[in-house]
Formats: sequence, C-alpha cells, structure tokens
Amino acid sequence: MRIVRLGVIVPSSNTALEPLTNAIVSSIHSEGLSISVHFSRFRVTTIDLSPNASAQFQFEPILSAARLLADAKVDVIGWSGTSAGWLGFEHDERLCAAIEAETGIKTTTSVLSLNALMHSLGVTSIGLVTPYIKGMNDAIRANYAAIGIDISGNWERHLGITDNNEIVRVDESTLDEMVMDVAANGALVLTTFCTNLRAAQRVEYWEKSLRVTVLDSVSTTVWGMLKMVGVDTRLVKGWGFMFEVD
Repeated sequence: MRIVRLGVIVPSSNTALEPLTNAIVSSIHSEGLSISVHFSRFRVTTIDLSPNASAQFQFEPILSAARLLADAKVDVIGWSGTSAGWLGFEHDERLCAAIEAETGIKTTTSVLSLNALMHSLGVTSIGLVTPYIKGMNDAIRANYAAIGIDISGNWERHLGITDNNEIVRVDESTLDEMVMDVAANGALVLTTFCTNLRAAQRVEYWEKSLRVTVLDSVSTTVWGMLKMVGVDTRLVKGWGFMFEVD
C-alpha cells in the first residue's frame, strides 16, 4: 500500500478550501493507494492592495505553517492561496524555494500550478472570475500580461469584496452568473481565482453546459501536488477537465 500525505497551507479565515480539497481527493479510488490531506494555517483576514493586507503574506508566518506540516512527514506541500496573482509570480517561486530549503519537502502553489496548467494547454488568453476589488483584478491582469497571458477587459468579473469571511458566502447562483457572462463574451478557458470561493464543485456543470474549460484555484493546488508526488491526476473523477491534463 502506497501512503501519500498532502500538506496544504491555508489562510486562517478560509473555510472553503479544506472541505473542497478533501472532497476532490476523496474522489480518488485506486487499489494500493491511500491519500490523506493535512492542513496548517497562518493569519489572513483581509484581501486588498493595502500594505497591511500585503504584509499578511510575508514568508515567516507561512514558513511556520510549513514547519508544522513537516512534523507530519507530508510528501508535498501546497500553498492554497492566490496572493501571487497580485503580488507577482516570483513571490510564490521564492516562497516555494524557502519552504523546500527549510523542510526538504517539494512545494507548489495554487497560482504556480495554474500557470503550469495553462502552459500545458497552450493557453494565451483566459477569463478571470474573482470576488476581489477591481484594482486587484487589474494587478492580476497585468502580471499575466507580462508572461503572455491576455485577460481582456470583457473577460473579467469581480465582486468588490475585501473581507475574507464574506467571500465564502458568495453563492452558486452569483458564481453561475459571473462564469456564464465571461463565457458568453467568448472566453473558452477561465479561472475562478480565489481559494475561499465555493466554486470547484460547479466546474463540471460549467464545462458541460457552457463548453468551456474552468481552472479553479482550489483544484489547481490539488493538481499540482498530485503531479509532484507522481499520482495520476486522471484518478480524480467529477472535478473537471483539468485533471485529464498531462
């Protein structure tokens, strides 16, 4: 029996990603394989562009959370947060290097895994659905433009929420409307970009009904971790096309 332990770092006020991550992993049924998920938190309450909000993502609190996961002898660590979208992708690259140097454990993030998925799919433009303020979506769009991924103005939607405890309350009908609006404007690939959105469970519905590919940010963390430990992502059933991507 192969035992795989996935370690996930969680923003403290996030109450969506843990049940969603467990549900995704629980869809895997393979003889000789046992996968469990283990979580560690650090403090995040507000999501905006202010210095205080950005300071929540300094390395030391995240490294402390990673050290606790290392105590559990996890096989891989995933930072299930999207802060690199507005702080810059190099933030996650440096964070992964710091965690790996500190713990010796392979590390990925939601955003770096999303970027790897888009590279695998040959994506050069993507729709963006977030709960954030417009300025944050603008920063995300600028960072993607710098690596050749276009997010056109009519392919982005946001809700203007900064309190992370409010983000998790966004309902499925609101998300359905946002995703359908972006798809109706021509986006063939889009991302639901925030790990406190309860969106991953809607991906298959959107993909089948709208004929789009949806790369949800909770799901991308799982995809990236499974790739790193050599578990076939195609074992994940019911959570969208992304798990079929090599």
